[in-house]
Amino acid sequence: MKMIKKILPFALSIWMLASCAASAPLLVTDNTGQKLGKAEFSVILGIFRPMSADISIAKAAKNGGITKVATVDMVVKGGLFKTTYTTVVTGN
Repeated sequence: MKMIKKILPFALSIWMLASCAASAPLLVTDNTGQKLGKAEFSVILGIFRPMSADISIAKAAKNGGITKVATVDMVVKGGLFKTTYTTVVTGN
């Protein structure tokens, strides 16, 4: 019983601080991809400003100086208090 009382707070703190990430391909073309562009938006405590969120493919391509898109990926990283949404574009 003493062992459980010592391990339980540690295990709960690790569980609370753990985060997860998911990535999914959205688009694949025949173009080659040498450049990388990203558009990112974070949500803290579930509160966000939708007017300032621009994680579009066009914004990510512009950030990377890309005119011909090769691939598009969507990445979501979630933690206890913060979630980050990222659109990743490769191309030329």
